[in-house]
Amino acid sequence: MNSPILIFLTGVSLTLTACGQSTSSNSASVETKDPNSNYKPAFAGQTRVAAVKTSTNYEGKVLTETLKSPWGITSLPDGRLLITEKEGTMRIATPAGKVSDPITGIPKVNPSGQGGLLGIRVDPAFETNRMVYWVFSEPGSTGNVTAVAKGKLSADEKKIEGATVIYRATPAYNGNLHYGGRILIDKGGNLIISTGERSDKVTRPQAQSLNSGLGKVIRITKDGQPAPGNPFASQAGTRPELYSYGHRNVQSLAFDPVSGDLWEGEFGPRGGDEINHIEPGKNYGWPTITYGIEYSGEKVGEGIQQKAGLEQPVYYWDPSVSPSGMTFYSSNRIPEWKNNLFVGTLSGMHIARLVIKDNKVVGEERLLGNEYQRFRDITQGNDGALYAITDQGRLYRIDKK
Repeated sequence: MNSPILIFLTGVSLTLTACGQSTSSNSASVETKDPNSNYKPAFAGQTRVAAVKTSTNYEGKVLTETLKSPWGITSLPDGRLLITEKEGTMRIATPAGKVSDPITGIPKVNPSGQGGLLGIRVDPAFETNRMVYWVFSEPGSTGNVTAVAKGKLSADEKKIEGATVIYRATPAYNGNLHYGGRILIDKGGNLIISTGERSDKVTRPQAQSLNSGLGKVIRITKDGQPAPGNPFASQAGTRPELYSYGHRNVQSLAFDPVSGDLWEGEFGPRGGDEINHIEPGKNYGWPTITYGIEYSGEKVGEGIQQKAGLEQPVYYWDPSVSPSGMTFYSSNRIPEWKNNLFVGTLSGMHIARLVIKDNKVVGEERLLGNEYQRFRDITQGNDGALYAITDQGRLYRIDKK
């Protein structure tokens, strides 16, 4: 059967019918481009896994194209969506695509480069406390930092009240790249934050430093203090807020809905984008090991991909797809997607669907690739559908026909 062509228009959706079963795979990978290097994976299925294809009829719909460089998206209890925009505004969007006026009262961001107003989550008790938590690039006299703030959404939804910065991932650096910026709230009510190592070679080694907030996954309380039980809390000379380290630029965080485990995605340089299964206290290798190369074509450091004591990625891409926001699918609306990981990609311009079994990727599918959009973040709505935002200002709803 010939593959149909998908066309998405604002307010209009056409059906995608895919052939085959998602539980079966083709022998070929969905990646057809040559890799940037001749590096070999550490185990079978670590990269270029066999393609899978959704058999359920589903549709994609552009709800709006009026957002301005949206970056983060999360659900409100009533099913509406709270969205951050890079320049420093928040907006509320309905599932029908109606977008609110900008929400004010947000601390100043530095939107240059990769900075801005970044990841966002609402308190599990939002219906009673109306608290919102977000990550942003904060300007300062000695440089910029990845910062975390909280505040209360006013009853009229026009402003954030009492906005307070509760954490700064220091040291500050006079650059505008690799802020990380995702945020989750764990079952204990603590905040999980991702940071980047700020890109430049001078800051890269801080990803390996336990006395730096750069290139880390961080776990803090809602007041910005180190969360109880963190792995380095009792170790002298380390930062007690650190949860894992050795990361490059983490723009993907998600909890497995079954196990509760934390998963992470990060950008490599040229190749070497990673999906990691995060365990507390572990070192994920950057910049000591990587499956990527420098943008110049040179090796990164010693050009090694494995080293004792350093964690291997569960999965990696070469060439890069630039993994940004991601979410596990826990809905029953499309059963074959159950517990799959959906990753928005920027340079890849698609949503990657990863089928995971026993903490290994066993299949990959690329969705909405003919939309030519940079998919910045994706979340599952309260209605069980997927909602994705793109750098070009679109909000998509992805659901069964």
